[in-house]
Amino acid sequence: MTEITVSLIAFAGTLVGSLGGILAANKLSSYRIEQLEKKVAKHNNLVERMYAVESSVKSAHHRIDDLRNEIE
Repeated sequence: MTEITVSLIAFAGTLVGSLGGILAANKLSSYRIEQLEKKVAKHNNLVERMYAVESSVKSAHHRIDDLRNEIE
């Protein structure tokens, strides 16, 4: 009977330890995914801003070319 009790206690300890490890790993993975999502959002914002800058620069170059043509 004592062997069964010891084995049940060992099983319970193993079960608790395994579940604790799984929960800790899950929490860490969730945190890392959240951080990556923030970085992706910043990158996407940068891409949108650069697109706007490129459009503005392209427009400015066209206006400069038009002014040069008027002067010549």
